[in-house]
Amino acid sequence: MKYEAALFDLDGTLVDSVYDLYIAMNLTLSDLAFPIVSQGLVQSWVGNGIEMLVKRGLSGDMKVSEHLDPALADKAIALFYGHYEQQVGEYSVLYQHVETGLAALRGIPKALITNKARCFTEKLLDKLALSSHFEVIVCGDDMAKKPSPEPLLFACQQLNVPVSQAIMIGDSKSDILAAQAAHIDVLAVNYGYNQGENLADLNPQYLCENFLDIIPVLTQR
Repeated sequence: MKYEAALFDLDGTLVDSVYDLYIAMNLTLSDLAFPIVSQGLVQSWVGNGIEMLVKRGLSGDMKVSEHLDPALADKAIALFYGHYEQQVGEYSVLYQHVETGLAALRGIPKALITNKARCFTEKLLDKLALSSHFEVIVCGDDMAKKPSPEPLLFACQQLNVPVSQAIMIGDSKSDILAAQAAHIDVLAVNYGYNQGENLADLNPQYLCENFLDIIPVLTQR
């Protein structure tokens, strides 16, 4: 096969988790007497880890305010962690065909690479029965987050697969930039949290509308 390993993003690629994040965000903002935000805004802010998500919530914008008080941000992040710990996985669901697709790819070594903290990642994977699909799981608090290539390179090392024989599957600019920096091919999915980006403009090797479209890419010879 052309690819000997697949590296998967989590939120926006395998799992639609935005409603849990939306609830935790607005509970946090309410605690601090900040205006609540829409689910659509929260979805557009997902992809760079919880700390950045919370800072965007406090700023009310994708761009974090340069006037944001660091102490306030730290307090908000701690509040969010508490709320999300209670919320994680309650309303999260697998995207269509993910279960079927992962089963079809069972013979291909797989890593999960997420910017989500390990405590939340493991809880979410357990709730959705996903853990068994992955030989390696790299989380946002293990090392540098995407778009750094570090977690992708680490995953390839752990899987004992050269980067030339791996492919990254993700839904965001961070996934694509991380793969490109690691010299790993990338398959972008169009149904996730792409932060308003036109993913085609970032020149991924493949662009798919449906999770099942991944299977022929990974099984081609």
